[in-house]
Amino acid sequence: MPQNDTRPLRQQVFEQVRAAGHMPRMDVARALDISPGSVTTITSDLIARGLLQEVEDSQRGPSRGRPPIALRVAPHSGFVIGMKLSDERHTAVLMDLAGTVIAEAQLASGALCQTTDKILAEVSTLTRKLLQKSGQSQASISAIGIGLPGIVDACTGVVKWSPVMTDTEIPLREMLQSALGLPVSLDNDTNLLTLAELWFGAGRGISNFAVVTIERGVGMGLVLNNRLFRGALGPGMELGHTKVQLDGALCRCGQRGCLEAYIADYALAREAGTALGRDPRLDSSAVTMIEALYEQANEGNEAALAIFRRAGRFLSVGLANIVQLFDPERIILSGERMRYDYLTADDMLAEMNSMILPAGRTPTPVDIQAWGGSVWAKGAAALALSDVTTALLGENVA
Repeated sequence: MPQNDTRPLRQQVFEQVRAAGHMPRMDVARALDISPGSVTTITSDLIARGLLQEVEDSQRGPSRGRPPIALRVAPHSGFVIGMKLSDERHTAVLMDLAGTVIAEAQLASGALCQTTDKILAEVSTLTRKLLQKSGQSQASISAIGIGLPGIVDACTGVVKWSPVMTDTEIPLREMLQSALGLPVSLDNDTNLLTLAELWFGAGRGISNFAVVTIERGVGMGLVLNNRLFRGALGPGMELGHTKVQLDGALCRCGQRGCLEAYIADYALAREAGTALGRDPRLDSSAVTMIEALYEQANEGNEAALAIFRRAGRFLSVGLANIVQLFDPERIILSGERMRYDYLTADDMLAEMNSMILPAGRTPTPVDIQAWGGSVWAKGAAALALSDVTTALLGENVA
């Protein structure tokens, strides 16, 4: 059990069982380094409250006498919604307290950048769509978690700046709670994707790791000692807006020389138009442009290859800086653009390691996850699950 884990013991027990899917009492005791008697007392209370239930432990195989018993989170003991807002489409999932996805839904975004009123309307529409698809009522939902790109203060629920919103310094959590009539948790979308990796993905069982996302923008999430790290004021870990070239390319944040101005969707699309000889008057999305660029690269077009290789070199600088600053056990590269293998070629990883001191150290493992939109929503649901669990079990008792 981590020495700095201040959560009440019953919350730790519940979340240990949820993370494992199902788990015998003795394994819970070993994992948390507590007595079997304490586990029995705590789990009896959680079973009585309808939050845990006993099941046969199928992983232990057949045995004589009474079947081995494990614990799991009671299915349908509660529900949460997770939602990811973006400039192209919003995605949402409805999940039970065990972390099982019950339903998914999507909604096309009305514009790349929208007013607060439009965002509120689309969130309400997507919530209704998800409830209708799942057959659940609003009364069955305990909380909603929402992620969006930009600088989001998770503590106050204020969106200071987001590329998908025209307004700034918006108390979006308060406004969403008023519009939806439900508790809302709000955070940067990459933080929530990092939660998804911690709870459901490649980060399970790893105490310290970094997640880097490459899609419309470039984001970063960081887990230290098994907990999501947000920095002192909340808007930290903005890897995409670290500077890699003074007076360099223009970033969508308005500044120049940001890392994402060289490797994000719009950065590649900006150069793709020239490389492919596209008429600038044609209305082509960034994704369409990059798909065409990727096809050309696979066919051996040197200009297209050079664009991906250059982006890969800038990515290697960003990853090397992460290793140098935080020394993570692992870096997880995620996002839909991870299928563009030129960005993650062996040359890029070799260049990353060549920039890390001391030279010759064991390379930091880099995992590639070509996630789609629903996993971002699962991360938002994980945030809501965490808040619901804290509300149910987090109060300290004598």
